[in-house]
Amino acid sequence: MRTSETIALAKDIFIQTRPMVFGILFLMSFQLADSTFISQLGVLPLAAQGFTMPLQMVIIGLQVGLGIATTAIISRILGQKEDLRARQIGGLVMTIGALGVFLIALIIWLIRYNILTLLGAPAEVTPYINQYWPLWLCSAWLGAMLYFAYSICRSHGNTFLPGMLMMTTSIINIILDPIFIFYFDFGLVGAAIATLCSFSIGLLIIIPKVAEKSWLSFDWATLQIWLSIKELNAVMIPAMMSQLLPPLSSMLATKIVAAFGAAAIAGWAMVSRIEFFTIVVVLALTMSLPPMIGRLFGAKDCLTIIRLVKMAVLFTLCLQGLLAVVFFIFAAPLASFFSAEEQVVAVIYQYLVLVPISLSSLGVCILMVSICNALAMPMRALLISALRLFVCYLPLLWGASRLWQLDGVFIGAMLGNILAGLMAWSLYYHAIRKIAVHSPLID
Repeated sequence: MRTSETIALAKDIFIQTRPMVFGILFLMSFQLADSTFISQLGVLPLAAQGFTMPLQMVIIGLQVGLGIATTAIISRILGQKEDLRARQIGGLVMTIGALGVFLIALIIWLIRYNILTLLGAPAEVTPYINQYWPLWLCSAWLGAMLYFAYSICRSHGNTFLPGMLMMTTSIINIILDPIFIFYFDFGLVGAAIATLCSFSIGLLIIIPKVAEKSWLSFDWATLQIWLSIKELNAVMIPAMMSQLLPPLSSMLATKIVAAFGAAAIAGWAMVSRIEFFTIVVVLALTMSLPPMIGRLFGAKDCLTIIRLVKMAVLFTLCLQGLLAVVFFIFAAPLASFFSAEEQVVAVIYQYLVLVPISLSSLGVCILMVSICNALAMPMRALLISALRLFVCYLPLLWGASRLWQLDGVFIGAMLGNILAGLMAWSLYYHAIRKIAVHSPLID
């Protein structure tokens, strides 16, 4: 591959990924700010938000699953130069998404008392839920519609608009939160109103832009609707299942750590947040790479896909490796910064010394899941997710904790991440070799 082509490919990855990095960071900041403001209202409002989270995961699972399917299929169709069909699929996605999320929201509201009983919610939380959930469910619907519009933009190679809007809506939400929660004294409901307003503004900006680009069409006269829905479902259902696996794994990992006491749990909760921030660039790559790969896959350019993936993997290994060195050198001051409790500091320190070494491998595993979805291999993507958590990560976490107690938890996490990365690369590599079996050059 010529140097000029390598530079052009690297530049394209950078341009597509940069807006998503900032967008994700601001989105995380708004969610953290939301919880911080609500925590000032007292225990019951915070508990009401806590009982909302499992239901939010269900809605997010649907929207992310459909979003992944949208990006994979539309980008592939664009690579095949079928622009009209790409627009029709865009309109179909918005329609299916709107109806699907609305039905889930309606069901959640109608059986809310059964849900709260199942979750073990105390009776005193119910009044807060009754006030909060109608507006929260409306905001969840708007957020899902916004996400589907983002997915359509990314499918067409535009990551700038979604990235900037993620930043903009997050900033608006953070500004409006204290106004509605405290100034107007709406309390917990004010947080939902702030989110409603910010998402509405986002939709008012993005929908005209998408319409202006003619990326949506609701004229399905020439579209095989049921075949298209089947095609979307083939990617969406495995992707949704992949979204539901990490929360289950997290609960099981927490149960293992809980055996070592409250300080261990507190430290584990903190390092989980730290880990999420350290892989934010990888998460951005999972949003920017699939549309590029989808278009190349549609154009049957397997050689460029292989080069693009190798470049992304090398970048991930270098970046996460550099972060691991930084964490190792500054482990002690960073641990003290994140907590004042001596026992919690010790837990964070142990994490910073051991686990970041493996985050480059974890990053590769996360990338392979999104890449396999883009290559029309959703079941392989689901297999990688399941093997990572339930064959590589949790068994090693449990086994090492039995051998070396709390230190073993971090040793197990490190070894599990490394094994997961190797496994994911192997599954991807064998798959891409089959796809590109007629390609003359596979390094």
